[in-house]
Amino acid sequence: MQTLVYGPSLQATGAFDGGKITEQKPIGFSGEGSVVKRVSTLFYWAWAHSQREGYIPLHPHQAFEIMTYVVSGKAEHGDTLGTKSTIGAGGVQLMQTGSGVSHEERFVGPDMEGFQIWFEPSIEQALKTTPTYNQYEHEAFPLVQGEGFTRKTVIGEGAPIHIVADARMWDVEIEPGAVYRHPVAEGRTLTALAIRGDGSWSYAGQPDNRTAFKHKDFVLVRAERSDEAVIAAEGDAPLRLILIDVPTSVDYPLYPKR
Repeated sequence: MQTLVYGPSLQATGAFDGGKITEQKPIGFSGEGSVVKRVSTLFYWAWAHSQREGYIPLHPHQAFEIMTYVVSGKAEHGDTLGTKSTIGAGGVQLMQTGSGVSHEERFVGPDMEGFQIWFEPSIEQALKTTPTYNQYEHEAFPLVQGEGFTRKTVIGEGAPIHIVADARMWDVEIEPGAVYRHPVAEGRTLTALAIRGDGSWSYAGQPDNRTAFKHKDFVLVRAERSDEAVIAAEGDAPLRLILIDVPTSVDYPLYPKR
């Protein structure tokens, strides 16, 4: 089992509205500078911040399933389906863009923080479907509290979100000095972004194979066999990770991205 860690310098950056919205991108578009261009059905991942307010004007999308996950502040959404909506901390806005839709976004602080993440179903099939928009409040998602950790399932068992692309997603907070264990299945790839704190990553089957990672690092693991990731919060601060699990390969062609 190999654990790859990509620091901020190996990720892309971006900005909108004259720098009012800034982004760190573990997975960016071609030419933006991220070392990781895609991870199977996980096509794009931007971590956005806006101190006060930033606006992205109307622009089109097709085929991809696009979610905005808010950590703090608010995200406002409008689209050509007639939608006008606002979601707060812990909530999700989800567009399944199908045959095509345009939308506009406003990130509202103070200290707005959130993610835009794109998942790729079969584009050939997606283009034949009608675009949809749905939103989900924080309270709709299942929470599990364990010894020293809290896990929120954003996509997966018990979560209200259902997408066509094969993907699962969790928001995990780990107390200082505590350990969280997460299954890593053969044939899957697990990614993690450390949005708070520092930690270490090892495996139940390889306890001596220990990899350190820091705040803002992006972790990627392709499982050659099933095991259990053992993730520890190091130092005096809590560790918070966004985890996304996707199949290592799929049986349909993926959009070419270089």
